[in-house]
Amino acid sequence: MRTKLYLLALSGVFFLGSAFVTLTDQPFTLEQLRQLYSQPTSQWPKPDVDPDIKNFQELGVRPDPKFPKDNPYSEKKAELGKFLFFDPRLSVSGQIACASCHEPQLGWGDGKQVSLGHDRQPGKRNAMTLLNVWNNEHLFWDGRANSLEHQMRFPVQDRVEMNHELTQMEKNLNKIKGYQVLFKEVFGKERFTIQEIAQALTTFERTIVSRKSRFDRFLEGKKNELTDLEIKGLHLFRTKARCINCHNGPLFTDNQFHNVGLTYYGRKYEDLGRYHVTKRAEDVGKFRTPSLRDVVYTAPYFHNGLFPTLDGTLNMYNMGMPNLQPTTAAQKADTLFPKTSSHLKPLGLSEDEKQAVIAFLGAISSVQQRINQPELPQ
Repeated sequence: MRTKLYLLALSGVFFLGSAFVTLTDQPFTLEQLRQLYSQPTSQWPKPDVDPDIKNFQELGVRPDPKFPKDNPYSEKKAELGKFLFFDPRLSVSGQIACASCHEPQLGWGDGKQVSLGHDRQPGKRNAMTLLNVWNNEHLFWDGRANSLEHQMRFPVQDRVEMNHELTQMEKNLNKIKGYQVLFKEVFGKERFTIQEIAQALTTFERTIVSRKSRFDRFLEGKKNELTDLEIKGLHLFRTKARCINCHNGPLFTDNQFHNVGLTYYGRKYEDLGRYHVTKRAEDVGKFRTPSLRDVVYTAPYFHNGLFPTLDGTLNMYNMGMPNLQPTTAAQKADTLFPKTSSHLKPLGLSEDEKQAVIAFLGAISSVQQRINQPELPQ
């Protein structure tokens, strides 16, 4: 007991109930950080979280996916959905599949600034990863879909993406005998509708989850899974770097929308984000917080895909992100003039500290997934 109290005194923290209270601003040694973070998460040092953060959750082990009651999981349904996911016949050209923009070996994105769709037309936003998509309360960067079943209709119909009328796509798939057999096995009927197509496709998409990372194994008791640099990065992530304000919980996202200063208002690349959905001035420039699991594989970053590396991305956050203020009378009167989130501010991270955060982001990234394209029904 005396030894334990001595260690706690060295670290500058003491227990009050089950939580830590910081008594000094002096930095921890690497040895102290390892001791602190080897304890249960409820006993970790207090995170640097702003008081108005909603629904804050501590970091945790990757959860298993959940399936909605009106579209429960079955193995055969997921297998059918996998065929649909890789099938370019969902597009009017017969050349673009869901997997065209969500490639398993590219972190379930496509590695491009923006995706290319019908007739090689470029989209307006970066393709978000599908990893752990089951957890998303709203879909797309602007949150315009409220379920995966709702979401799947958008890219199929979009003139820039798959450019296919839903009714025609449904009719075309119903002509394929192989699908008639598979849909009968899953839904009990050969003739199927867009509803059954959506249920099968999204069942497969909900199985797209991150593999357990070294960070998960660290939390489960294997305390040598993280290096000293990664543990330092974990501590910075929760404190000085302030990442945890938005990237919290087991999946490293608050499922909220924030303006990170990249609206490009009145300029090339302008994108008003969530405002296009809600038409509320306070939503101008807000985009959904992406999960950071497997983030080392999901470049380029941000909604516009303009940042190709984690190093450059972290440099932007370290500077506090762009935070333009209205200066002219016209700007001050403009009700849509973007306001960068108050949670963003200059961080003062040293180069060594930035590299520690990036190292921790590597520790929450698991082994790349490889999935062979299935032989499609004929």
